[in-house]
Amino acid sequence: MTNNDQHWDLTITPKDKLLSLDWKEIWRYRDMFVLFVQRAFRVAYKQTVLGPLWFVITPVLSVIVYVTVFGGIANIPTDGVPPVLFYLLGISVWSYFASCLSATSNSFVSNADIFGKVYFPRIIMPLVAVTTNLLSFAIQLGIFFAFYIYYVATGTELSIHWQVVLFPFLMLLLALMAVGFGMIMSSLTTKYRDLQIMLAKIISLWVYITPVIYPLSMVTNEKLRIAMSLNPVTPVMEAIKYSLLGQGQFSWLWLGYSALITVILLIFGLMLFNKVQKSFMDTV
Repeated sequence: MTNNDQHWDLTITPKDKLLSLDWKEIWRYRDMFVLFVQRAFRVAYKQTVLGPLWFVITPVLSVIVYVTVFGGIANIPTDGVPPVLFYLLGISVWSYFASCLSATSNSFVSNADIFGKVYFPRIIMPLVAVTTNLLSFAIQLGIFFAFYIYYVATGTELSIHWQVVLFPFLMLLLALMAVGFGMIMSSLTTKYRDLQIMLAKIISLWVYITPVIYPLSMVTNEKLRIAMSLNPVTPVMEAIKYSLLGQGQFSWLWLGYSALITVILLIFGLMLFNKVQKSFMDTV
């Protein structure tokens, strides 16, 4: 083959627009996306005896600890909801958000070796994090509904409100919020590794200002209640509890606030992500 016979099908150039998001390119690399999801799911508990059973064991053990410590010793109320259901739902939803945030925030650093060898849209990695954690969340949600059916069968009065139809959108809102914040942190950690340690501390403390282990109704101080609602995860968490357990706070106004924060995080995160991906291999 002579030089004149050579033909390039694809030319890779840096993106000039910071808000650029090429869905056609992402779709073109869908096979790689599927491979990354499969790899992440297999590697999660590789070389473990129980394997995927840890997706079941982890939330169950957490619920036992929460019921014993917060329900039995601290006597924290659950608004009349069986503690197992209250904590299992809260833990599952929060774990999904925290896992997506943690995985997305490590997109550049943890995948530097792959990024340096082969080209594919870098935005695929945050999408992989969301999808992989969604699989584990689905398993945990199945456990929740198993206990839910048990309590209903044994005569416990539980009510599901019509807002349950919004559940997929509420989870999508949490996922996008985690991706937006995670892309910001991922872009910054290419230069400032301290932020990785800081983010781990933030997540561990964030759960305590989110109504996961307690209902928002127990916060009687109005100013403190409003301050806690400014946490964008709080309105979503409360709406999920209200829709599935019949207890909690559902507010279109506060959900609109959470959606606004999510949009801001996504826009700023995508801009920063696109900017850093041009030269992050020089600093990571």
